[in-house]
Amino acid sequence: MRLDLSDLKLVVCIADAGSITHGARDASLAVGSASERLKSMEADTGIKLFFRHPRGVSLTEAGEILVGHARELLSRHERLKAELGAYVTGVRGKVRLYANTSAMAEFLPGRLAKWLSEHPDVTIELEERTSADIINSISNGIAEAGLVSDAVDARELTLEPIADDRLALIVPATHPLGLRGSASLSDAISEPFIGLYPGNALQDHISGHATKLGHSLTYRIRMSSFEGICEMVSSGIGVAVLPVSVAERFSKKFHYPVLPLTDQWARRRICICYKTPDSLSPAMTELIAFLRVKNL
Repeated sequence: MRLDLSDLKLVVCIADAGSITHGARDASLAVGSASERLKSMEADTGIKLFFRHPRGVSLTEAGEILVGHARELLSRHERLKAELGAYVTGVRGKVRLYANTSAMAEFLPGRLAKWLSEHPDVTIELEERTSADIINSISNGIAEAGLVSDAVDARELTLEPIADDRLALIVPATHPLGLRGSASLSDAISEPFIGLYPGNALQDHISGHATKLGHSLTYRIRMSSFEGICEMVSSGIGVAVLPVSVAERFSKKFHYPVLPLTDQWARRRICICYKTPDSLSPAMTELIAFLRVKNL
């Protein structure tokens, strides 16, 4: 028995219309084509599906069985198309997004919350990585897209700046550097530092630039959060390097000077990074379009 979905649709249309002529119209077929197709189905199955009458047709017992199954199969097919269509349009599925520390802490939380509330059938796997790791993962096809600093080399990829991410030095209120309007990392290289735990993307970035200056940072303590770092600095335990936006936000609670870093590598922007628009899944395309919007 060889029946395709078009055959099943035709049988249902004829049964509902009670007429081959009207059923053919509802199935978007010419009457002659529909009549020949019906004859072929009956010949192929070896059973009569319709009784022919002067003014139309009616289902045989076998035809009723076929139409019952046909309705179920056509309904399942429509549900399948609808569900797959949700993936095609990006309103359902799973998105894996990589982001550096600054994007994770400041830029993404509010935006992702809003986007997820508007896309209840989408899940996001969010992973924190260094910008260099994200670039490598996208280049090797491991990740579709990520949020990185524009300080990294991504010549083979697309970078779209979406937010400022400048770094600043914060020092205790009584520290001599606090009288300045800005500072460089070399100005504080010998100071005791408060940092994030080892392996943190931002902290590894800062430590790497200290190494390029010929020094290793001395950490008095490492904290699990930016707030903890700011409290330690406010208490006079050491100095720290944080995104300006983070430093200024917590300075309202913990009092300390915020000194934007003058180092070129510290004048960063958060960028969306990906290969090409065609390389992105529908869900990722929608998410990136949303992240481009300013003042959310």
